[in-house]
Amino acid sequence: MVSAKVIFATITGNNEDVADIITEALENLGATVEMEEISQSDASDLNNFDIGIVVPYTYDEGSLPDEGLDFYEDLQELDLTGKLFGVAGSGDTFYAEYFATAVDDFGTAFEEAGATKGSANLKINLEPEEEDIANLEIFAKELFDKANTSED
Repeated sequence: MVSAKVIFATITGNNEDVADIITEALENLGATVEMEEISQSDASDLNNFDIGIVVPYTYDEGSLPDEGLDFYEDLQELDLTGKLFGVAGSGDTFYAEYFATAVDDFGTAFEEAGATKGSANLKINLEPEEEDIANLEIFAKELFDKANTSED
């Protein structure tokens, strides 16, 4: 059975919504999913799951979530070879060039740890709307399908 860990950081609640949508989509596909707020999560726990998903917000001009800095640093030091990852997150297009840059930063950190990208980074403007929900479900399915294929 495919297992996934969904880790989120939120100020407005939008990213918790994103994490909930991803979690529900994965569970509907048959995965075992654990969802946790980033300040309560230990990056090394990702070794216990087939898929690691981070849902970060971007603060101000491209800053990572303060409560996720330790997790981000620890993530880069792990060896996640053989693990799949996905990163999705809400941002605000008002910040133009800084729109949801934490999504890309966490994606790079996963790659530095040797993990394999299971789905393209997904950025959502503010709260998830109908089209975003559909894209999040596709994101989850791509991750699930890749994990399921690698388990065979």
